Amino acid sequence: MNNLNVEPAVSGLKSVFVGTSFPRECGLAVFSQDMMNELATFEDFTPPTIIAIEDGRSYAYGNEVIGKIAQNNLDDYLNSAAELNRTDTDVVIIQHEFGIYGGENGSYILDFAAALRVPFIVIFHTVLASPSAEQQRIMTELAALSFKVVTMARNKMPDLINIYGITPDKIEMHHHGVPTVRTESREALKMRYGFPRRQILSTFGFLSPGKGIEYVIEAMSSVVKTHPEALYIVWGRTHPGIKRREGEVYRESLQERVAELQLGENVIFVDKHLSQEEVVQSLVMSDIYLTPYLGQDQAVSGTLAFGIGYGRVVISTPYRYAQEMLAGGRGLLAEFRDSASLERHILSVFNQPELKADMERKTLMLGRTMHWNEIAGEYADLLRTCAAKGSVI
Repeated sequence: MNNLNVEPAVSGLKSVFVGTSFPRECGLAVFSQDMMNELATFEDFTPPTIIAIEDGRSYAYGNEVIGKIAQNNLDDYLNSAAELNRTDTDVVIIQHEFGIYGGENGSYILDFAAALRVPFIVIFHTVLASPSAEQQRIMTELAALSFKVVTMARNKMPDLINIYGITPDKIEMHHHGVPTVRTESREALKMRYGFPRRQILSTFGFLSPGKGIEYVIEAMSSVVKTHPEALYIVWGRTHPGIKRREGEVYRESLQERVAELQLGENVIFVDKHLSQEEVVQSLVMSDIYLTPYLGQDQAVSGTLAFGIGYGRVVISTPYRYAQEMLAGGRGLLAEFRDSASLERHILSVFNQPELKADMERKTLMLGRTMHWNEIAGEYADLLRTCAAKGSVI
């Protein structure tokens, strides 16, 4: 790792993030950048910085990146912690996700935390209900060393307590933040993108086999019989890790199925990494947003959070985060791996404008509380407390 490029001491709370960073295509990088942008607007904060975890590839980072850690180099983790200890950093924010850090199940981040003498919080982006012994140990010990741990789903708080042995007073729940982007109306965006008079369904994010897109395609083969104007848009590139290992096998299989079902006019793929503005436009343009994921235990979905944040009608499979976020009439839950169930829900929305309007209203009520200008204020309070009272346990 290069020596930390720390600016001279200035007034204001100094926070340093640890995780992936732009321009690496990664959900954690987006999350960190969004939070950093908002925290920088608080008068008592200096602009946050980040130590970027690297996966062997070179990235053209911005000035916010003050250091780099090679994912599989333990010395980089230890040296980074030692260097942070010599700075006037007030608080560190560790973004935790399995697969980001080196060592068995990412154990090197635990070595970093154990060597750190700056108080830190850890944000758990995944909380496994059935962890391996090593996964459980890492999260339990990481939590023990931290000032607080954060989850983005209330349904994961019992797991943190009962499986990982974290005391309730150490856990905070904060929604996944959603960026605020000004955009045109649904109909204006449909016109601009060339889809006037279409009923648009969409999914965005990295494409991978666990996303369940094939079941929506199967459902569309029946939906279009009564709603030929229906258009399902799948936005996003194949997940970089999947693409390195398997190429475009999954995307090509989906495209072949679209051709077999003669859905070329009703299902399209946009193979690009969307800017934040494009993500929001894709959502606002949508009549229905779908997350037909296959994994029941998914604790958090950033894409579902975005859908809620912009008040879209959401149809999802009943993974844990979806159950929580779509309760109270904010969306519809289809069965896992069940195209007929998806079809029924899609047609319910298309055929009942009053149901659609009611769900959008209820979803937007929650969504307005999830924008980063709200969520960052919660984190700012937590970081202030951590900086003032935190200590290495």
